[in-house]
Amino acid sequence: MHYFSMFIETIVGFISLFALTKVLGKSQITQITAFDFIAALVLGELVGNALFDDQAGVIDIVFAVLLWGILLYGTELITQKFKNTRELLEGKPSVIIHKGQIQRNEMKKAKLDLNQLQHLLRTKDVFFVSDVEYAIFETDGSMSVLKKSMLQNATREDVQAKPERVVLPYTLILDGELEYDNLKEANITEEWLQNELKKQEIDDYKQVMLAEYKEGDGLYVFPY
Repeated sequence: MHYFSMFIETIVGFISLFALTKVLGKSQITQITAFDFIAALVLGELVGNALFDDQAGVIDIVFAVLLWGILLYGTELITQKFKNTRELLEGKPSVIIHKGQIQRNEMKKAKLDLNQLQHLLRTKDVFFVSDVEYAIFETDGSMSVLKKSMLQNATREDVQAKPERVVLPYTLILDGELEYDNLKEANITEEWLQNELKKQEIDDYKQVMLAEYKEGDGLYVFPY
């Protein structure tokens, strides 16, 4: 009877966790942030304790999964509606290498040492730090790398072309709100942005889900 009860509780726990994953979406799997990591540990501990606790039954497992699922889902809603909470709950990407220069202060903030940086770069097939123009340490612990112009595939070096300045795209509007830091970095005024939006028949930046700008290519807008 004990094993049959454990079998039923295990099946219920599996189904509950599977259903919870479906409700929360793929981001909980593909983008494991520090908050998601803690959430996964706590959820696994709740289900594990419920399975091996003689006084805990199917209802206890379902309740534990349901309660934690509500907390996670509520957190997701908060980060969607209130952008200022995203940095606290999801973290913020750090530009570790900017225009070929290692940003020591950003490395310290990200608790990242040079050995770890080299390891992350090697996972992107970069074996020389000097080959990198931009490197961004993402919130899930991965590294996004933009090589210098002469080393990008297919490299301009291969065709003996002159090197060109590497340009980093900027997100100017995100979820209907202006990204003031990026506007400043790209040396773009709000007036210019508003004029560009009007050219695309958009009266208010709040109507824009995402707007990206790249020097030489112009403004790309994705309205709601």
